[in-house]
Amino acid sequence: MALHWKILIGLVLGIVVGIGINLFWTESTWEAIGVQEPATFLSATGPERVATETGDGVNAAAGFVAKSARFIRNANDFVGDLFMRLLRFIAVPIVLFSLIAGVASLNDTAKLGRIGGKTIGIYLTTTALAITVGLLLANIIGPGRGFREDVRTTLVESQAASAGEKIARAETRPTPWEVMLDIVPENPFAALAETQMLQVVCASLLVGVGLTLLPREKASPVVVLCESMTEVIIKIVHIVLALAPYAVFALIVPVLSDLGMEVLLNLLKYCVTVVLGLAIMIFIVYPTILRIFTRVPYRHFFWAISPAQLLAFSSSSSGATLPVTMECCEERLGAHDEVGSFVLPLGATINMDGTALYQGVAAVFIAQMYGLGLDVSDQLTIVLTATLASIGTAAVPGVGIIMLVIVLQSVNIPLEGIAVILGVDRILDMCRTMCNVTGDCMVCAVVADTENALEDPEKVRARYEEAQKRLDEYTREQEEFEKAAG
Repeated sequence: MALHWKILIGLVLGIVVGIGINLFWTESTWEAIGVQEPATFLSATGPERVATETGDGVNAAAGFVAKSARFIRNANDFVGDLFMRLLRFIAVPIVLFSLIAGVASLNDTAKLGRIGGKTIGIYLTTTALAITVGLLLANIIGPGRGFREDVRTTLVESQAASAGEKIARAETRPTPWEVMLDIVPENPFAALAETQMLQVVCASLLVGVGLTLLPREKASPVVVLCESMTEVIIKIVHIVLALAPYAVFALIVPVLSDLGMEVLLNLLKYCVTVVLGLAIMIFIVYPTILRIFTRVPYRHFFWAISPAQLLAFSSSSSGATLPVTMECCEERLGAHDEVGSFVLPLGATINMDGTALYQGVAAVFIAQMYGLGLDVSDQLTIVLTATLASIGTAAVPGVGIIMLVIVLQSVNIPLEGIAVILGVDRILDMCRTMCNVTGDCMVCAVVADTENALEDPEKVRARYEEAQKRLDEYTREQEEFEKAAG
């Protein structure tokens, strides 16, 4: 079975199990076995754990429930955390080695500048376009019109502490000048250790350009080393992907099991508006751009990037998904290494189409909820602010809320409105990360095709299927050998 089908099965099963847990483990369920504080009960350790599992102060059935619930939660946490650690482990090396090798192999600094200009220009354009789509939908659908005041008050009170933390983090955000200055690392080794991806990209580019300026006989050993290490990391990616279907299940279950159905129903109109906007970007805007500027068929594009999309949805992090995104674009889409190794790491940091669209919808929703009007100049300010705020934003879960604080401040919308949407932010974060990664892959295809660095889709598909066929034959031979020997 193809990898993307395995991941999809894991995703669907995770959604079913997560929703099932959410619907079953209500307050009445915990009360029935005598548990008053479920969170404390599940996280109990030491003497507290012994007390709960022996039924001290609770129903005797609670001991079995505690053991089962802890085991399931810990098993899911372990698989999900292990997978995310492995992805983060390979994210920096694959960017470092592949980008150095790719830039050094260009032998043309002018070509590097041309690729960089195209990449940044397209990323900023699609981000502004995504915000515009979000604003148009929010104004047409009006998700915040008629929002009940008592529901708003309840949601604000329940998420006040979390919202205050997000607002405080946004207030310490560096200025645009500091963000641009921070692209150049003071210590490249610190950038590698702290996974500062933009700084890693900058350091890799400088090393690659330096190798280009050296005589070929001196640069060649370093280039060969980087190319060999890139191949090593890609092999590790293949190993890690074997865990992906199980990790997707483990990552999605806790998200949906913790999501309150009552909160989701109250914010359903808002969620539908965001998801509809993201769907327009993924299934209409990106394919249209591909059709105009490339020769990549619609179906081939989505077949090629489907593992990255599904993983992005589950992990909510375009940074963690980066190794898989690069593998999909280079091995399945057919983009050359020198393009993919530059465009995709940059996109994981500055291309936030889905996040920007979500911010546009969220800003209008909160304004409508408070009965505030946004004129044309306010909405243009949102477009500009969200586009600029996306540059240099960390590709990690939940960062969109911090960016939203900046957008709301730019048009004087009450920041406490953020507390209303925090309950559904994680599920929307998954959707918008999937849009971000799809946009990265689209830009990679466009830049690669315009640079004659994109292989023919039919040849790429045939080569990939032939490789899979050989792998299947090898696996069958191994199984037959082990059966005969054993």
